[in-house]
Amino acid sequence: MARQLSRRKFVVYSLAASTLTVAAPLGCDATTAEGAEVADSAPRRPSDVLVTGTDEEMLVLEVTKANKVVVRLPRVEVGQGVTTAVAMMIAEELDARLADVDIPLADARTKGNQFTGGSSSVSSLYGPARELAALARAKLVTAAARRWRLPARTLKTRNTKVVAPDGRSATFGSLTASAARITRPAVSSRPKPASKHRVIGKATTRIDARDIVTGKAVYAGDLTVAGAKPTVVARPPTLGGKAVSVDSRAARAMPGVHAVVEIAGGVAVVADSFHHAFKARDALRITWAPGPLAPLSDAAIRSRLRAAVPRLGTPPRGSTQTEAEFEFAFVSHAPMEVLTAVADVRATRAEIWFSSQTPMYARDSIASAVGLPESKVKVHVVRGGGSFGRRLNHDAAIEAALISKAARRPVKLMWSRADDLQHGRMRPASHHRIRASHARGRVVAFTHAMASVTEAFEARGPSARGTAQGPGQGPAQGRVTRAAGPLPSDSGLYNFGRVSGDSGSVELAMPLGAWRSVDSGTMRTAEEIVVDEVARSLGKDPVAFRRTTLRNKAVKAVLDKVADAGDWGRTLPAGHAQGVAVHEEYGSRVACLVEIDAADPKNPRVTKVVMAADVGTAVNPRGLEAQLMGAAIDGISTVLRAGLHIDRGAVRESSYADFAYARQRHAPLRFEAHIMPSRRDPGGAGELGVPAAAGAVANAYARATGTRPRRFPLNF
Repeated sequence: MARQLSRRKFVVYSLAASTLTVAAPLGCDATTAEGAEVADSAPRRPSDVLVTGTDEEMLVLEVTKANKVVVRLPRVEVGQGVTTAVAMMIAEELDARLADVDIPLADARTKGNQFTGGSSSVSSLYGPARELAALARAKLVTAAARRWRLPARTLKTRNTKVVAPDGRSATFGSLTASAARITRPAVSSRPKPASKHRVIGKATTRIDARDIVTGKAVYAGDLTVAGAKPTVVARPPTLGGKAVSVDSRAARAMPGVHAVVEIAGGVAVVADSFHHAFKARDALRITWAPGPLAPLSDAAIRSRLRAAVPRLGTPPRGSTQTEAEFEFAFVSHAPMEVLTAVADVRATRAEIWFSSQTPMYARDSIASAVGLPESKVKVHVVRGGGSFGRRLNHDAAIEAALISKAARRPVKLMWSRADDLQHGRMRPASHHRIRASHARGRVVAFTHAMASVTEAFEARGPSARGTAQGPGQGPAQGRVTRAAGPLPSDSGLYNFGRVSGDSGSVELAMPLGAWRSVDSGTMRTAEEIVVDEVARSLGKDPVAFRRTTLRNKAVKAVLDKVADAGDWGRTLPAGHAQGVAVHEEYGSRVACLVEIDAADPKNPRVTKVVMAADVGTAVNPRGLEAQLMGAAIDGISTVLRAGLHIDRGAVRESSYADFAYARQRHAPLRFEAHIMPSRRDPGGAGELGVPAAAGAVANAYARATGTRPRRFPLNF
């Protein structure tokens, strides 16, 4: 069986307590706010530690007397379903009922890996979570064997119980105290082989689905922290603008207002309710100095990007060229739940509650911002209502901490939708220049040069400090990038001869962030459009051409699957067409086939999407299907409709009304997801589908309209 980690590297802590706890002690335990999910256990005494290990995931598993299996998760749940996937891993190895497994989120720690991003959560936790649960099972079985004086090998586990051959049974909870004292289990603590999986790989409804639809699920906006008052911020009309003068007399005199505080990003109002806070914010009289981008609008930014793209060089002698240039607009993350953070900053300590994909780095940044030692700052991780990369950054949490410090009271800061669209993080705009050189019916060279906007670092306000960094990266100085390399072309997806690429950048003082699929969402989209155009120039069918040039059999397999399931090549009415694209990343592969109705080219509608993915072991196929469906909507949105305009240094869009993300009426009438069978360890899936979906939508539109789309979204 493939192993995620060697057994020597994976050694977990076993803690002797009143209940069985197989864990790594947390670096930061904290009080739970009212309405928050239960977080970490009380600190353990050094004498409690029986086995010391070095697993960087620092997972914590406890079996309680109430027969609940509690796993403190060092990741954040932002709707991607990681809590369900981990619960399934634990239930599989323990033979526990899924309903008996709870997955609270761990607070920020002092060491370990708490990074949620790069489509890495399931793949990074797959080995450690199963190892952890398998060790707990071995201890529970050993405890039961000692109680019943039976050979441990004769006992079975099922439904969160240990069962003897004669029918006797004991719940895990009834065995937990004695199991906690066992140092050397009498049965194997190795995880099951994939052939014996009964939970992993089974389509499963999210464990938190009922809580979400009934309103029981807790988000930052639901928290009640003693004394924390609703807070909003008046922000400048342009990016990076500054307050020159503030007349707050009218606002301070309004009922329910507790404080007005000037901060780097604007002027904050603390009040009894958000209604009072917004009313008082609107009563402020502020004179603003324009931000550094005030002279710039979209046309000038596009011109700068075009000029920053490196030259392509000389093509191979005797070859024919297929060349194209592409423009991609800025795009907001716009998660459904607006950014909210609760902060209680005192003279000697601070406590923050918010949804964070990088809680350890967030804690350190907050400590620096408020002038406290890192050990005196506690960060509680709360589930988030969507992210798509937005919660890698912690702008709102730093702002909340600074406001709390200045106001000398706890605050509950909420960014409005307009705040996040007009002053929050966004996917950088980019310009791409691609040339495919072909001779004798095949591509002999492929060059992709691009330039994107990068964040200028002169600004040192909360926005600059709130930039995230991933594991292994240096100090954050701009947008987050994956370590996998900026040019997907370099992966050699196609047999295109000499593949090369280069990149340039345009520095602008604006807040940028990693948007779902990061560089691949634009890079691969542009490349897949060119692949279609090369096939057309060679007189070949786009699917047949890809099949003869793709290097990887697994990528060919997902392409064949969508072509077959989507009935590629079927006759469609005028103005309708199919499009296809593929992508490979995170150790996974995906293909997408799209059908589009572009009879009215200004109002195209994707009518059908078929996707196939090979992600290795799909822990929860139903969750993977949801990820692929979301990726399809992202592709539809960013190719056809959704982007941000910059008008004289200001973001034009301010709500979902004008940030035109796909609505129900734009969603495909039919969606299919096909999960390829595999026993490989899991690869990444969360971001995988976006480039293929976007490329397929663009290619379908091009074939339906007979055009060559070059600027995205098309409605720009």
